[in-house]
Amino acid sequence: MQFSQGIRMAWKSIIANKLRTLLTMLGIVIGVASVITLVAIGSGTKQEVEAQMSSLGTNLLSVTISGRGAVSSLTIEEAEQMGELDGVQAVSPVVSGSVQAKYKSNNANVSVEGITASYEEVRSIHVQSGRYITGIDVEYRQKVALLGTGTAETLFGNANPVGQSIALNGNRYKVVGLLEKQGSSLGGSNDNKILIPISTGSRLLQTKGVQSVYIQAASDANMDVVEMALETELTKRFRGNENSYNIFNQADLIETITSVSTTLSNTLAGIAGISLLVGGIGIMNIMLVSVTERTREIGIRKSIGAKRKDILLQFLLEALVISGLSGAFGVAASYAATYLLTQSGTTAIMTWDTIALSFIFSFAIGITFGIFPANKASRLKPVDALRYD
Repeated sequence: MQFSQGIRMAWKSIIANKLRTLLTMLGIVIGVASVITLVAIGSGTKQEVEAQMSSLGTNLLSVTISGRGAVSSLTIEEAEQMGELDGVQAVSPVVSGSVQAKYKSNNANVSVEGITASYEEVRSIHVQSGRYITGIDVEYRQKVALLGTGTAETLFGNANPVGQSIALNGNRYKVVGLLEKQGSSLGGSNDNKILIPISTGSRLLQTKGVQSVYIQAASDANMDVVEMALETELTKRFRGNENSYNIFNQADLIETITSVSTTLSNTLAGIAGISLLVGGIGIMNIMLVSVTERTREIGIRKSIGAKRKDILLQFLLEALVISGLSGAFGVAASYAATYLLTQSGTTAIMTWDTIALSFIFSFAIGITFGIFPANKASRLKPVDALRYD
């Protein structure tokens, strides 16, 4: 029997039992669609997290001062001296806290960060209108402020805040710039904040020393070197008390999140793959029923010269056609699901390798679970098959 003839016979058998074939295909369709869709969601989430973290800078180190031990603080001058370490491109010390911001009858509790002019370069946070905080603002303790989009909306609605004055804990500050929208990250919204000069921020928040220092390395390649130099400098400063500070490497976090996201995606795909096995059992079940129903047909074909391999090929091709069609419908269903998820705001990215692997796996299911019924059909003796009622 020719291969094309076997395909035609398999197709005629499938068409003759449309409802039964459809129900058999359902398990494979759901399995393929689930695997591709879940992997697409995992890939989209991974890309979104990586984009958010990369926007903060893969060559960024941050030092958090916990304030423990005999020497528990770091001055602004000491923090800025870290810029002299080999491989360091820029340093931005920060003081932070929470204040009551008020404009006319509108008020809100917001986080405030006291910054230097280098904050813009180190953190890649820019203004969409107005100007940034400059070195002169820091040197002369100017009461100027930059508003995040969330804070600006709370205090000013849709009006332009640049040029207006707000009160921070009763102190009047002039708004000189509106920050670009940052969105949310693992720590929450990045738009509900106010930036002011670090000199006035220290006085407003009544802080002793800086709480954080952001250090930008000249390149990703020398991050480890900069981190070691920073560790040495801080150990010297805090007299070996490592509990007084913590160094955080942005690249390490990105790597960890990527690893966790990949593991989660693979786990979800594995769970969804179980439905493919269930679908395979369905194919074997229906093929065994088909062999039983067509026993006399098998007997007639064998009596007129059909060989065992012809019968084996006929039923195996039938299982492959069912699994192949199921895989195609599963891919189409995953496309539709991914489109709907994207429209609803969920990032989902389909990849060709996932589609190909799912499709190949559906064919493998057809072969694996179709070989037993096909072999059973091919072993029937013509006399016994013709006598079957």
